[in-house]
Amino acid sequence: MKAPFVTSIIAAATYGFLFTACDSRQEEAREDALENKAEALEQQAKDVRKQGEAAADATENAADTVRKQAEGTTEATKEDAEARADAAEDNADAVRKDAERKADAIENEADRTREAK
Repeated sequence: MKAPFVTSIIAAATYGFLFTACDSRQEEAREDALENKAEALEQQAKDVRKQGEAAADATENAADTVRKQAEGTTEATKEDAEARADAAEDNADAVRKDAERKADAIENEADRTREAK
């Protein structure tokens, strides 16, 4: 008499666990939508970093060009070119930092989206 009772209790507990562990189709669709949104945000963050890096590289290349063009000129022209090139490199660093900050914020949003699952 005890064996069927214990078996019934175990079976009831197992069925209860199985039914509560399964997500509904609506829940799965919601989680899939959140995951897709998070992945899109991560891609956006990568794109922001890539664009920031490209802009910074272009600015540094312009600074190098200014320095090269100043070669063979007067000392005053060289100093002026060096100052402009240094300012351009400072700007490139600022562009990189800004792009990184924006990308980090987007990634944080992606993380929050995933946590909402």
